[in-house]
Amino acid sequence: MNSPVTPSAPSVAPSERSRIRRAPKRASYDTDTIHSILDAALVCHVAFVDDGQPFCIPTLHARVGTEVFVHGATSSRMIKTLSAGASACLTVTMLDGLVLARSAFHHSMNYRSVALLGAFRLIADEHSKLDALRAFTEQLVPGRWADVRAPSAKELKATTVLALSLDEASAKVRTGPPVDDEPDYERPTWAGVVPLTLERGTPQPDARLPSNVALPPYLAARANEISVTTEAARSVSKPTWCDVQ
Repeated sequence: MNSPVTPSAPSVAPSERSRIRRAPKRASYDTDTIHSILDAALVCHVAFVDDGQPFCIPTLHARVGTEVFVHGATSSRMIKTLSAGASACLTVTMLDGLVLARSAFHHSMNYRSVALLGAFRLIADEHSKLDALRAFTEQLVPGRWADVRAPSAKELKATTVLALSLDEASAKVRTGPPVDDEPDYERPTWAGVVPLTLERGTPQPDARLPSNVALPPYLAARANEISVTTEAARSVSKPTWCDVQ
């Protein structure tokens, strides 16, 4: 469904490189939309070229203000190449549903995605580096940073943190049902959307965790939510795949 994304906040003016040309009605340069997708994703992909060879590396990320941070071992290919000022593209994608049409051609997916273009800058001072590492940890589990050992001087030295500006950012979003050719709507073929979600499961303790160490509140609250949701789901009769074909 080519649903336009309605801007509700200040937008990033698209550059010639970041402007979406394919299905532009799905494009958004709205900062709230871009921020929300980056914040919802746990993994990004960073693409770059090293010595004529393209690479695309999955890695953790965290947005702080108008920049996205990535980090890695100082000796890694990605970090060394990006630290030297190489042009890069960072993307994230959240899949929300399988869109099943009446024709093979019109099958699709509902998704939210963001692409950033630019060159990373090195985070050199220790205070800013610690702030970035805190952001990574809080991106994974809010409240976790205060509960763990902070990085040692040796660990900080072995880690490089890089930042990419949101100056050249674009989002692309698809929502809604399949869009078929008009004659195909008469076909006796099931069509619709199969929702997809990424959910946090019940925490599983490490085998070497002492028995007197309780689940922290920031995880326990989420575990309770999962339990309630699971019980509610079990009480609802759902169609099987065969039922909807």
